[in-house]
Amino acid sequence: MDCEPKKFYHEHDFDSRHYLETYYSDKPDMVFAEDSLKFPMVNSHYVFSSGFVKGDVLIDISSGSFIHHLYLACDVFKDIIILKVNEKCNMETSRWKDSRTGAYSWEHASAHAAKLEGKSSQIQDKDEQLKAAISHVISCDFENENITHPVVLPIADCVTSGMILDVISKDEDDYMRNLEKISKLLRPGGHMILAALLNASYFTVGGERFHIFKCDESFVKNALTKLGFVIDYCAVQRRRDDSKLTDYKAALYISACKTKQVN
Repeated sequence: MDCEPKKFYHEHDFDSRHYLETYYSDKPDMVFAEDSLKFPMVNSHYVFSSGFVKGDVLIDISSGSFIHHLYLACDVFKDIIILKVNEKCNMETSRWKDSRTGAYSWEHASAHAAKLEGKSSQIQDKDEQLKAAISHVISCDFENENITHPVVLPIADCVTSGMILDVISKDEDDYMRNLEKISKLLRPGGHMILAALLNASYFTVGGERFHIFKCDESFVKNALTKLGFVIDYCAVQRRRDDSKLTDYKAALYISACKTKQVN
């Protein structure tokens, strides 16, 4: 099964809306809610409400066009910049931010964020707050040393990344190069927050199988440590769903402080 050829998220055609509906929706038959929605949101609530992750600028670079984890960040960070390596995902995210016709509804995620913060009556306010905090949605390319070339971004106080390293990295060396490029977006003393799937090799969208770089918790921690990060929070949740659409074994959420500048 694992020998079957797989597509790459950033190189091949990718149905961004189908991806959201399959893995992040509130549909009754969407079986990934515990791992893909609730797990990162609960941990984001803890990290961002704890006070040890703070600043002005947050840069998010995640796979697909999901934004649910950012609902918990917009109380802390007033300037959020979203980067996308896939143009369709860029367009999907921008459509939601600008409240355009046909935009994907994240009401279920904003409701969960409001509940976590004890503000269940302020769902609409939470949605508008996040949209107001997002200043830019920008395309990026990991083939460039500066992934947003020719745009030069402000150095971030926090970088959040959900699954992007998993889906664009082909092997361990590729993962390290990509992680280093993301790290350069972050100031020393700032925090990198990674959400990842462990021991996975594929995920399925619209009947097409896409690549995931297979790694475990130790690999991710060692990769961060090699680049000068100190891990200050880590949570792992064993897979809760039963589906053949993807083969991950657990979900990982990790926060690490950057102690030195990458050359």
